[in-house]
Amino acid sequence: MKHRARPSRLTLLIHELGKFGVVGALAYVVDVLVSNLCHSQFHMEQLTAKTISTIIAATVAYIGNRKWSFTHRARTGVRREYTLFIVLNAIGLGIALASLGFGKYVLGLQGALAFNLFGNVIGTGLGTVFRFWAYKRWVFLHPDHPRAVSGPANQRSARVPEPAGR
Repeated sequence: MKHRARPSRLTLLIHELGKFGVVGALAYVVDVLVSNLCHSQFHMEQLTAKTISTIIAATVAYIGNRKWSFTHRARTGVRREYTLFIVLNAIGLGIALASLGFGKYVLGLQGALAFNLFGNVIGTGLGTVFRFWAYKRWVFLHPDHPRAVSGPANQRSARVPEPAGR
């Protein structure tokens, strides 16, 4: 029987970052398209457009991260995970809105370029760094975390090994 070595923490981090990046890229495209559609076609105020697009993109990101990016991590239940996911995305949205508001209200920059630069590049970029850290810390837990084995979703065993190659 061939024994597979467990991946190193760095290898696992690289795989998670890569998958998180792919899911994030898809969610980013959804965010940018929806925010621009809401703002330019439906004439919504910039902060409202960004809020709506972030909610839709966050749902896309949750599904992708739960089903693919962090699939090897322990489960603690959809209700707990999604609630935390939404709270953390609200903080990420606050980061994006603060950036957008800074560009618009402090610097006085208007127009599509400023909207996209401050709302969809800088704000989303800073929010993404926060979200990756926060998801790993609070939403998609390591299998050894005490909460990971306390919920009904993880009654298989007290320790769930992380598969090699993920």
